[in-house]
Amino acid sequence: MDSSRRLWLGLAALLIASFGVLLFMGGEIHRKAPPMPERVLGSNGTLIYSQADIQKGRQVWQSMGGMQLGSIWGHGSYVAPDWSADWLHREATAVLDGWAQREASAESYAALSAERQAALRGRLEARMRLNTWDAATSTITLDEDRAAAIVAVAGHYRSLFGNDPATAALREAYAMKNDTVPDADNRHALTAFFWWTAWAATTNRPGKNITYTNNWPGEPLVGNRPPATTYLWSAFSVLFLIAGIALLGWHHAVTHGRSQEPQQLPATDPLALVRVTPSMRATAKYFWVVLALFLVQILLGAITAHYQIEGQQLYGVELSQVLPYSLTRTWHTQLAVLWIATAWLGTGLYIAPAISGHEPRFQRLGVNFLWVCLLVIVVGAFAGQWYAVMQKLGLEYNFWFGHQGWEYADIGRFWQWFLFIGLMLWLVLMGRALWPAIRRGDESRSIVGLLFLSTVAIGVFYGAGLMWGEHTSLSMVEYWRWWLVHLWVEGFFEVFATAVIAFLFTRLGLLQAKTATIAVLFATIVFMAGGVLGTLHHLYFAGTPTAVLALGASFSALEVVPLAYIGFEAYHTWKLGHATSWMARYRWPIMFFVAVAFWNLVGAGLFGFLINPPLSLYYMQGLNLTPLHGHTALFGVYGMLGIGLVLFCLRGLKPGLVWNEGLLRTSFWSLNIGLALMGLLTLLPIGTMQLLAAIDHGYWYARSADFMQKPIVELLVWMRVPGDVIFSIGAVAFTWFVMRLWMAPRHEAQLPQGSRAAEK
Repeated sequence: MDSSRRLWLGLAALLIASFGVLLFMGGEIHRKAPPMPERVLGSNGTLIYSQADIQKGRQVWQSMGGMQLGSIWGHGSYVAPDWSADWLHREATAVLDGWAQREASAESYAALSAERQAALRGRLEARMRLNTWDAATSTITLDEDRAAAIVAVAGHYRSLFGNDPATAALREAYAMKNDTVPDADNRHALTAFFWWTAWAATTNRPGKNITYTNNWPGEPLVGNRPPATTYLWSAFSVLFLIAGIALLGWHHAVTHGRSQEPQQLPATDPLALVRVTPSMRATAKYFWVVLALFLVQILLGAITAHYQIEGQQLYGVELSQVLPYSLTRTWHTQLAVLWIATAWLGTGLYIAPAISGHEPRFQRLGVNFLWVCLLVIVVGAFAGQWYAVMQKLGLEYNFWFGHQGWEYADIGRFWQWFLFIGLMLWLVLMGRALWPAIRRGDESRSIVGLLFLSTVAIGVFYGAGLMWGEHTSLSMVEYWRWWLVHLWVEGFFEVFATAVIAFLFTRLGLLQAKTATIAVLFATIVFMAGGVLGTLHHLYFAGTPTAVLALGASFSALEVVPLAYIGFEAYHTWKLGHATSWMARYRWPIMFFVAVAFWNLVGAGLFGFLINPPLSLYYMQGLNLTPLHGHTALFGVYGMLGIGLVLFCLRGLKPGLVWNEGLLRTSFWSLNIGLALMGLLTLLPIGTMQLLAAIDHGYWYARSADFMQKPIVELLVWMRVPGDVIFSIGAVAFTWFVMRLWMAPRHEAQLPQGSRAAEK
């Protein structure tokens, strides 16, 4: 049995086992999710909230932007509070103040002596962590003190989400528009949903001494502290990381330098002779859309960041009443995925006929039709989100056509289905173009096969976003949402990109097909070994059982293992870029691939592992250390990779043109330096300050207006400007470079027999 066959069997066994465990844990999450009561009653039998109130409140929360305006259980945006933690702290404080006024004639709990405060905290912890859920009657019963506190806290939220002048300053601090939820009944229902998420975060599971959210968020008033399991599995995650790096190092030492037949490098660029078919030429419009979406995403990112300063205005312009923060952030995050995905879809459609040398019938029509569908989806989905956030759509239609409220999965269900069908069309177009290459059975067959299988996975796994309904439990929505975000974006797109790059290097004659095949299969196995079950590290505190914490901690540590040796990959890629004189034609695609390796190490590796262990994430989830990882990993890895692939395709689409080296150099260094400055000058220092605040005072304080409106925090937000400006220069330079290929092309000198001269 040859090496590639053994690797294929190993990959198949790994995926079957990993997904088997992941699906089993999904069943456990469903079974142990926090209960949704039919009624919430006071001890005297008074109805506080009904199940209909809670479910309607969730619909209201989703329609106004959901995770794009504050967060729930730590998942969402970072300017407004985490509503679960905020409600929990306000309710606990209201109960304590009530006791202090009634029993000690004090103005508030804060006015009591330390000894008296400790006594009241002990009583409060026992009351609020007591689980009074009755499964037989589907009822939660609360004492009268908590019932009175709920009324008081609900009044605060009804004021905040309306247009009450009393909370106007707080709305501005939270970057909320006035009348975020104009309907009074909807605001009442919203308070029910917020209360339920806080109840799950402070109530012990039956027979356990931990809450439904594993004691998250940290709240000293009710005894929410990291459970012992977070310490245990954080320590084990570090051990798994060290062991994994050691094993991979041993493998590298054993296999490095094994004798290989010297590779005979071609004298001229093999890809320059590839015939550009009509469907390949039609992919150019995909890359134009990439540029447009990229520029709009940057503009929306700048507006979103500025809302942290002015809250409701953009340099004095009352923008929030037309384009509120929750909408600009929705579009900013959504466009990040869309332009990168479009770059990869276009790359796939370009490279498939180039691989097989076969242009299927009506392929160009299919490419053009899919492009139109993508435009319709973007325009339609974004229009629906605007109507939803502006509260003009109504709750009846929001789930299907408006704003679902789930970060990175915000578009309405109708548009999700439309995009899924579009991906199925892409899969068909890719498959029919690749099939002749798969049937040939040459040395490249395994790489082409892996490329096709990753294409299938990209198409099929987007379907994870269709697995939840409008009233599916919050824990199960999060389970399936991270299938979409983690497995689809971070998993199978990674495999697709690895296979594409390996194929490009083999077609350029720089790598032997057999060597590249083994390297790609091994890399896929190493990545998927941690990547599949590593999905669970997003779910530590999402109403899931402790087993999720254990598996997520262990396998998310393994995700970092291959990144520890990313320097070898970067050096190898750079070395291939200098293998022959004609490789100068591909200097900048290669440089972007080297940048991918760098940001894989820094963004996905260092900053990823910073927040991945359970104990770290207990305090860091939803703080600015999370977008530090998100920005440097999403754009640093997948964005840079998308740009590199686009450049490879452009070299083929416009083979006889001289590239403007100055524009590409400006773009490359501006994008990388700008991204680094965003992280180092703003996200890292603010996140570190928030982390200390969360440890010292509780999670609610690290996300509060009192903390986020400190002068030092505002200064650090302003410090984003240099990085944003430099980054934007890079994006504009790249856009201008691409436009000039069509608007002002400079042709190379022709060589005989149709080949192109290498750039000197």
